[in-house]
Amino acid sequence: MGRQSGILLRSWDTGFRRRFDRICRRGEIASRGVEPRVARIIASVRRGGDTAVIALTRRYDGVVLRRGRIELPRSAMIAAARSLPRRALGDLRLAARRIAAFHRRQRERSWRYRDGAGLVLGQKIEPLGRVGVYVPGGRAVYPSSVLMNVIPARVAGVEEIVVVSPPRPGGYDPAVLAAAHVAGVDAFYQVGGAQAVAALAYGTETIPAVDKVVGPGNVYVATAKRLVFGRVGIDLLAGPSEVLVVADASARAELVAADMLAQAEHDELAAAVCLTPDERLAARVVDELARQLGELPRQRTARRALANFGAVVVTRSLAEAVDIANAIAPEHLELAVRAPGRWVRRIRHAGAVFVGHETPEALGDYLAGPSHVLPTSGSARFASPLGVYDFVKRTSVIAASRAALRRLGPAVERLAALEGLDAHRLAVGRRLARPAPGRSARARRARKARRR
Repeated sequence: MGRQSGILLRSWDTGFRRRFDRICRRGEIASRGVEPRVARIIASVRRGGDTAVIALTRRYDGVVLRRGRIELPRSAMIAAARSLPRRALGDLRLAARRIAAFHRRQRERSWRYRDGAGLVLGQKIEPLGRVGVYVPGGRAVYPSSVLMNVIPARVAGVEEIVVVSPPRPGGYDPAVLAAAHVAGVDAFYQVGGAQAVAALAYGTETIPAVDKVVGPGNVYVATAKRLVFGRVGIDLLAGPSEVLVVADASARAELVAADMLAQAEHDELAAAVCLTPDERLAARVVDELARQLGELPRQRTARRALANFGAVVVTRSLAEAVDIANAIAPEHLELAVRAPGRWVRRIRHAGAVFVGHETPEALGDYLAGPSHVLPTSGSARFASPLGVYDFVKRTSVIAASRAALRRLGPAVERLAALEGLDAHRLAVGRRLARPAPGRSARARRARKARRR
């Protein structure tokens, strides 16, 4: 890979817009033709329950499950934790503590107040009852995904948290099961893909239906989440991962390249982009990408990702680089610049911002604290990282006294009449027409007093 590959661009070149449109639309490209197949899988699981899940797991994962063996025994998670080297288990626990500490600050409390009209108003915060967490499989191992999804739900007070994950012919990696134990997972089901999402949404004989499905996955998983939304809640429609590095002359090319490759090695649809006004830095980053690729075990994946969705872009200024970053609204945004505090204030759209030369995106992937489940494919314009707020629901509370209703009721009657909804108007009007409690008794006593 070199400059001839088309990865080095200038923001004023005609090819720049085409390249960036392709990068931003790569999720759409990958999902073409997927929805009908996913819809058939969901329908099959709704009809067939465990039988369908077993058949689909054999077909797509090459693993034969038996009835009664879909749920992994809790003892397997405990044994996996015990089998890990002490340092690895300690690292998982360190990450878990840091993630929990960050998310405890996101907790919301129920509240209420009495307004000037006499109404008592409030909001009741309740955790969800049961949540399903999807942990991706594939060629990589993701214990971090277990922690980043389960712990915010646990902090929120969710009553039951279950995990689904694609089974492997040789069994699960112990790190994934150990992370499930450390995070406090209640049940672990050996099912992945669209069939796992369908099972969580509709329930089977073994897998209970949940209130919400969270966690990243491939295009089949994302499509299944979109199709079952409404039956259950979902967190995000996660697309392929992405990093955008805004860099100036103070950045070190080898570090920028390393951070781009850390994203590119995820999968062939991952996007890795650098924006810089410094021509020399841009050229050095391209050279470093070529050099460091040869050192990676997953270089084939990273090479394809860079060839299809990588870019090193020379911009007219740092301000233009930030403007382009905001337009892209990336999942991960690094500010490898001399005065990052000045520029972070200008970032409006990003899933997470990594500030300064010593803050690699990989720190956020594992144990900085915030969940690494972030909006992708430009959805950071309107969506937020996974957090405690995703695992609670808010209920409005309204309490009116008779005095408050008499004060506000006439306006309600007029508004209902304005909309032509007579039953609404009468629901208030009948209450206002009733005598106040105790009024009849007081009237009788008054009449007796007058007769005397």
